Amino acid sequence: MEINVNFLDNMRLEAKFDDFTVISDQPIRYKGDGSAPGPFDYFLASSVMCAAHFIRLYCLTRDIPTDNIRVSQNNIVDPEDRYKQLFKIQVELPTDISDKDRKAIIRAAERCAVKRVIQNDLEFDIEPVESITQDAQALLTINPDTDSQTFIEGKDLPLEQTIANMTSILADLGMKIEISSWRNIVPHVWSLHVRDAASPMCFTNGKGATKESALCSALGEFIERLSCNFFYNDQYFGEEIANAEFVHYPNERWFKPGPDDQLPAEILDPYCREFYDPENELLGSHLVDTNSGRADRGICSLPFVRHSDGEVVYFPSNLIENLYLSNGMSAGNTLAEAQVQCLSEIFERAVKKQIIEEEITLPDVPDDVLNKYPSIVEGIKALEEQGYPVLVKDASLGGQFPVACVTLMNPRTGGVFASFGAHPSFEVALERSLTELLQGRSFEGLNDLPAPTFNSMAVTEPNNFVEHFIDSSGVVSWRFFSSKSDIEFVEWDFSGSNQQEADTLFGILYDLGKQAYVAVHEDLGAPVCRILVPGYSEVYPVEDLVWDNTNIALLFREDILNLHALTDDQLEDLVERLEDSQLDNYMDIITLIGIEFDENTVWGQLTIVELKLLIYLALQRHEDAQEYLEMFLQYNDNTVERVLFYRAVEAVLEITMDDELELADYRYNLGRMYGEDVIEAVIGSVAGTERFYGLTPTSMKLEGLDRHLRLLDSYKKLHAARAARAKL
Repeated sequence: MEINVNFLDNMRLEAKFDDFTVISDQPIRYKGDGSAPGPFDYFLASSVMCAAHFIRLYCLTRDIPTDNIRVSQNNIVDPEDRYKQLFKIQVELPTDISDKDRKAIIRAAERCAVKRVIQNDLEFDIEPVESITQDAQALLTINPDTDSQTFIEGKDLPLEQTIANMTSILADLGMKIEISSWRNIVPHVWSLHVRDAASPMCFTNGKGATKESALCSALGEFIERLSCNFFYNDQYFGEEIANAEFVHYPNERWFKPGPDDQLPAEILDPYCREFYDPENELLGSHLVDTNSGRADRGICSLPFVRHSDGEVVYFPSNLIENLYLSNGMSAGNTLAEAQVQCLSEIFERAVKKQIIEEEITLPDVPDDVLNKYPSIVEGIKALEEQGYPVLVKDASLGGQFPVACVTLMNPRTGGVFASFGAHPSFEVALERSLTELLQGRSFEGLNDLPAPTFNSMAVTEPNNFVEHFIDSSGVVSWRFFSSKSDIEFVEWDFSGSNQQEADTLFGILYDLGKQAYVAVHEDLGAPVCRILVPGYSEVYPVEDLVWDNTNIALLFREDILNLHALTDDQLEDLVERLEDSQLDNYMDIITLIGIEFDENTVWGQLTIVELKLLIYLALQRHEDAQEYLEMFLQYNDNTVERVLFYRAVEAVLEITMDDELELADYRYNLGRMYGEDVIEAVIGSVAGTERFYGLTPTSMKLEGLDRHLRLLDSYKKLHAARAARAKL
């Protein structure tokens, strides 16, 4: 994690990381002002807070109340060496907690990450650099020996060379890539989380049977998501990029809608139009891209090659970001390698969806077949020894598709997790199923799995598939666990060279009657491809283009960002449009307008219901404000401070709207209850003299929105690299 420090007045320091700011000071005796803890105080507090965190995790999973648990720490300093200290942590537990749980709670505290890091050999490397912001050396903890050559199935170059190549690409872009966590809870199953140190919203996860293969996976995914603009889906690019020569790619084209907002003739082909617009409802305005909002330029469209005949077909960028998310994109050492991964991913998710929605019972992989892969067996055995039964299934649907499944059951909670993996090699598909199962997960994380159900409606509900796509946390049918399978086991094998495998996988799509459309991006120095298969690889339903399109942001973005500058008439118009939109009142404004507000601010917690409430207060429409106030207070997960503010608003509104009550009679005790500063803001809000309390003014210039600006800085590096490449 990158932490940047600024020097403030006197002895005060400011540390900034992610969306947080920490202030430190020194005691007066050390010439400070004593206004904040010192750096060493934070260090001391971190260890006991970390221990308390793990205690709470244990208690939460077993419904043990923490109200009467107390945790305390004293650091005992060696009189002969003040840098040698004993951290004595004491845990006071209620008498009604069993001996078993008491011992387990202490063991949980022992797992404190701060403690473990301190107990290891810490290393510090302090170095001068010419510019911190320009020093783009990757912050990776693995430095592979480039003289070694480790080949794994599916990769056209050794892991060491692959890591070196991808690290170089990211460094050339000016991105610091840091590893924020590793996981290896069973043998031969590694996963990690990497992110851009300057823009932590840009992150990926990797998985593999070794550290090196997991790192390859994470870096490859990072490059694929950069190349396909996935990190910036639905986000506003700002005025500079929106007005640039190109917004997404130098080879994009813009097409204006025809009469009556008809789709431009230049986009899509007859096959695609029949699928994306079956009811002839789709309009040109539905396809204006969310990122630029430049409806005046038309529809930003990207070239894809129809694989069956090599013809170029233009797909609106809006359509892609609305329906496909990250499905069907991959980076590789070669184009064929990337295509195999893309197509494997598409089959994995499509077959998984079919199995889950049709409640198909899959055949077990026989022991004699599974034993051919001892590393996989060892990982499964380790899970079983931890008390998690594991099922290994053939998900090829009778040898049609290169898909496997590993399913974990958690007897502690009754939850299950069906993990699918795909690759032309049976072994690799099994390995991916197992590594996907544990990617980024601890054993505690396995306690959050949903229980299976016989409710077919819950299984087939569209959002269930979206949950499965995002993190495999959707619901699975109990029928999946029947010992009587619907299909016979097949020990399939589609393997060959990467080119042969790609041809085979494309052939399976054609046998299904599907068309594949391929975009290749090589502008960053690695072949990346994105494959769309209409009617097969969508994550969201095609109806979303008309009824739930992300470019609804264009109706509200400018007004919401300029909220403090709007006149009463403009506010009336904005709130009327919000009412007419029939959007979910609990949708957050971050999602609605595509702006990455800091989640620790009022903007970051703002929902449509709260925005309407604030507008009605500003307009002095007290009855409408009261209606939305009730909705806000009934269902919300806002901060305690914000909820108390609205409790005070509720009281002042009640008094103001009652002809028999006088605010002056209650003013003194309202101030005692909520604090003078808060109650003054509340009275001002109800009177209309204070507008949008807690929301700092901003505009389309995005001033003050540091989190979003960091994301835009990331995209501008990518945009500049593409512009430079286009000029060559």
